[in-house]
Amino acid sequence: MIQENEIARRVLDICFAMHRTYGPGLFEHVYEEILCYELQVEGFHFRRQHAIPVVHKSIKLEAGFKADVIVEDFVILELKSVEQLKDIHFKQLQTYLKLSGIKLGLLINFNVSLLKNGIHRIANNL
Repeated sequence: MIQENEIARRVLDICFAMHRTYGPGLFEHVYEEILCYELQVEGFHFRRQHAIPVVHKSIKLEAGFKADVIVEDFVILELKSVEQLKDIHFKQLQTYLKLSGIKLGLLINFNVSLLKNGIHRIANNL
């Protein structure tokens, strides 16, 4: 079975190839579309714009949280194409990890000159 770190490595390989081809400046949904196409080509199971509910006192609330991409039920990808990441972007991914019980998330901002500067790995401390 493929583990979180291997999934993350392979996803990032795809992201680096995308960034070399297109660079910064595309809209977030375009990067998502291309990434999901490449994930499919690579044989990954993934869910796109997947709802993450909040469970409050045994009541499941569909509160409108949607993860951009969840790969193999092990890694959440939160994609951005913004001038600068803000604290809220990190907190958003941390919330998704906590609510879903998934251990690893990648916050990827494609709107940077060097993609390595736009990649942030966030672990869920269950």
